[in-house]
Amino acid sequence: MGQGIGIACGVCDTFSPMGTGACPACGGDLSLDPRPQAAAPAVAAVVAPEAPEVAAASAATLTKEELMEQARNYVCKQCSSPVPSGHKFCGACGATVPKEVRDLQVDFFGGMQAPGKARLILIRGDQGVDGLSYLLQGQEHVAGRQDAQILFPDDAWLSPRHANFIYRGEKLVVRDEGSKNGVYVRVRQSVPIKPGDLFLCGDEVFRLDATPKDTSGPEADQTYYYSSPKRPSPFRIIQVLKGGADGMVFCAREKTGSVGREECDLNFPEDIYMSGNHAKIEMAGDGSFTLTDQGSKNGTYYRIDTEQELTHGDYLFLGKQLLRVEMTT
Repeated sequence: MGQGIGIACGVCDTFSPMGTGACPACGGDLSLDPRPQAAAPAVAAVVAPEAPEVAAASAATLTKEELMEQARNYVCKQCSSPVPSGHKFCGACGATVPKEVRDLQVDFFGGMQAPGKARLILIRGDQGVDGLSYLLQGQEHVAGRQDAQILFPDDAWLSPRHANFIYRGEKLVVRDEGSKNGVYVRVRQSVPIKPGDLFLCGDEVFRLDATPKDTSGPEADQTYYYSSPKRPSPFRIIQVLKGGADGMVFCAREKTGSVGREECDLNFPEDIYMSGNHAKIEMAGDGSFTLTDQGSKNGTYYRIDTEQELTHGDYLFLGKQLLRVEMTT
């Protein structure tokens, strides 16, 4: 038989089976009549202690998960007080928690509630909660402004469902959920980039554009448009302003272009997050492009196409939220 449920006498604390009308030791009333009585003893439902051989037989029929669940909700065998997980002694009577129970509690929290393979740390945001940690415990973890588990409700640059952090085997992947403003991952050294791609330096967003087609030919009547001399340019770096309008434009003369706070092709002296020589774009002989961080303090970020595998120490921007990836296993 498993655990017995009964009533403890409010006068002498003698345990009696459920349904007993009077205490066999002192004769106290053990009825559960809710009407007030002059000398009604205090009653409480308790768990009767089992004999060791009965407890062992009962435990043998339980699965490991059930045993760990019991250990997590352990009740003192001496005074029937709940004992918080991890405690070695009962806080009410001082009785020792059995070693096997403590071992099962550790197993419960270490195995059944593992903290996930990775976590996200909020490094900088606009909601005053820098340093907040998000444990990635499931298979998918949606971040966004509304329809998300990782929620930033006040970030107007985030879509309601912005990005999803997904485990694929032992790998963590971030996937853009069709957001308006995209997911930006920090460049570790260099990454390939193509015309139309966006990247971030400091507080500025840029777009790489190929040189547009030549439109300097004459009109139908063979008259040329009156203009400044046109110089050849292999590509352009364009600052993207709020709302998507183009800002400053650098038309490359050679096959490189730089961005920074000073002495670069595009300079932003008032951007406190921009390094002096922040990043550069290089064009290879085959027409491909590379984006390289120039050892900047705050990093260069590129917008991913659809999804990107993440590793320990990666940084990424979602809207105005700067997050760092920490692998815990």
